[in-house]
Amino acid sequence: MEEKQITLQIDGHFITVPEGSTILEAANKIGINIPTLCHIDLKGTCIKNTPASCRICVVEVIGRRNLAPACATRCTEGMVVKTSTLRVMNARKVVAELILSDHPNDCLTCPKCGNCELQTLALRFNIREMPFNGGELSPRKREITASIVRNMDKCIFCRRCESVCNDVQTVGALGAIRRGFNTTIAPAFDRMMTESECTYCGQCVAVCPVGALTERDYTNRLLDDLANPNKVVIVQTAPAVRAALGEEFGFPPGTLVTGKMVYALRELGFDYVFDTDFAADLTIMEEGSEILSRLTRYLNGDKSVRLPILTSCCPAWVNFFEHHFPDMLDIPSTARSPQQMFGSIAKSYWAEKMGISREKL
Repeated sequence: MEEKQITLQIDGHFITVPEGSTILEAANKIGINIPTLCHIDLKGTCIKNTPASCRICVVEVIGRRNLAPACATRCTEGMVVKTSTLRVMNARKVVAELILSDHPNDCLTCPKCGNCELQTLALRFNIREMPFNGGELSPRKREITASIVRNMDKCIFCRRCESVCNDVQTVGALGAIRRGFNTTIAPAFDRMMTESECTYCGQCVAVCPVGALTERDYTNRLLDDLANPNKVVIVQTAPAVRAALGEEFGFPPGTLVTGKMVYALRELGFDYVFDTDFAADLTIMEEGSEILSRLTRYLNGDKSVRLPILTSCCPAWVNFFEHHFPDMLDIPSTARSPQQMFGSIAKSYWAEKMGISREKL
């Protein structure tokens, strides 16, 4: 059945879109940029992220008394939309000022500095002074885990992390708690991340527009080790890195930069550069041996054996099983991840062969 099409007008441009499309999607289709904070693009999934919580994307719809959030308002036949009227621009600026009034101003030392969407909006709306005085509220928790840093004083309640955690990753570790100015996103009962169902997949960090959720940064510790003449510093790179790294330096997405990457790592001062592919081969051998063992036991009449076998090469994947499918814990392989295998081999077998003490490696 052919999809129904709808024609509307945005800033004087006529556009035809499928029924059910939002104003934001229609505007993006013709290159009209509507600023957003809470909306994230979930292309490739059947999920539409429409929390409409930030109200930065408001537009004027002719015939409608109030301003409409573009990310959550469906297009209708003959709709006329204005995205840059004085009313719209003033409303967006006031909303941004209200968000900033309750946001720390330590931008220079924030991990998101230079890559902060709220900072970008402040520049776009020409915000040079703060007309509103908010409060630095602090029942919100700060937490540093092995991989994620959580500073909820910087949370702007866009709910992106909640959407990706619950609807995309289906982990269910994050949700809204408390009310009013004290509202924030956290695990149930305001627990710490380390006590929750979090698998540390990092998707919440990837979509956070500000510095509320950031990755743990070990750069300075690494630089200290590289500068220490008594340390032998080695590095292992995952296969995905050499295919993704080039994009950050202007190469087309997917360009292999293996040689450039290894050369750069050596120039930085790493004594040895290893590829996790080697440890991945070990994982394959271990998991292959395990599936043969399971099949043999099953064919010999041991009906307690669970089949099929799933790879355990991702610790987060195993963590997800433990929290959400505890009755299937015997399905994943018992082998560790390639990164963990390589760490053990480097610290024991390889270090011994090279005559390097574990403490110096």
